[in-house]
Amino acid sequence: MAFRDVLDITVQGGKGGDGGLSFLRLKYIPRGGPDGGHGGDGGSVYLEAVGDIASLDQLLGQRFYRAPTGGQGEGRNRAGRRGEELIIPVPVGTVAIDRDSGEILADLVRIGERALIAKGGLGGRGNSSFANSTRRTPRFAEYGTPGEKRRVRLELRLIADVGLVGYPNAGKSSLLAALSNAKPQIASYPFTTLSPNLGVVEEGLKRLTLADIPGIIAGAHEGKGLGLEFLRHISRTRLLVYVLDVTEPPRLALEALQSELQAYDPQLLKLPALIALNKIDLVDEATVAAASQSLAPSGLAIVSVSALTGTQLE
Repeated sequence: MAFRDVLDITVQGGKGGDGGLSFLRLKYIPRGGPDGGHGGDGGSVYLEAVGDIASLDQLLGQRFYRAPTGGQGEGRNRAGRRGEELIIPVPVGTVAIDRDSGEILADLVRIGERALIAKGGLGGRGNSSFANSTRRTPRFAEYGTPGEKRRVRLELRLIADVGLVGYPNAGKSSLLAALSNAKPQIASYPFTTLSPNLGVVEEGLKRLTLADIPGIIAGAHEGKGLGLEFLRHISRTRLLVYVLDVTEPPRLALEALQSELQAYDPQLLKLPALIALNKIDLVDEATVAAASQSLAPSGLAIVSVSALTGTQLE
């Protein structure tokens, strides 16, 4: 199944209802005054974060959303009904951006959080509002105003405690599977992971969410490989784990990864981080020691592991 984490939609609040054009007509008051009520306000469009949606795929079938129109004002100064709210369910971690202004309209990080993205129009005034001493029987009312219309980009940014970053085939998916309850697709060739995978580690009352971020290669910040599509997911993690293949020059890999993160968003390098030196089951102890020594200048804590055998994953 495709993983959609960016989607462009258009939203519009409902039009406000027109004001009522009416005159009081009773048996004993055949020529009563104006009594048209105000139109109801149009419905507004909201985004709401829900917990049972993992991506933006469910929105693919509809790109335009418009809230209901407000009701027209009625006689006897009765206001028109208010247009119902239109609520669009989105995954937790969704950011809504105005495509024309670049303004961030919403950043939904908790289940149940809701944000207004297109306000409904105002209801028009009924003809009773226009009566005065010189105009006793106004034969007009005010139209309702159009609802706010926006072109919106939805971006999903996964919320995880730990982000696993590394080159394709470094063993990130295997490490995620070994540490958590996730069952990602695993094979010994690059780009097995075509979408972010999430796993959960639970120990007692503690619960950690891990994210395997795919597709970081040289030039990822320029859109090469799969990188540009998924680098955004790293920004919310509390800890970065650089997963490095001990059978390849690890220092060069680390420097290249950090260079890509720096080019995409310099703030990413300020996140707490450590190194998982993976695949130690494939080399001898001297190779592991040399690799660890080459990484020492980074100042990051280093853990030598084997996702395949489970060595040092406790």
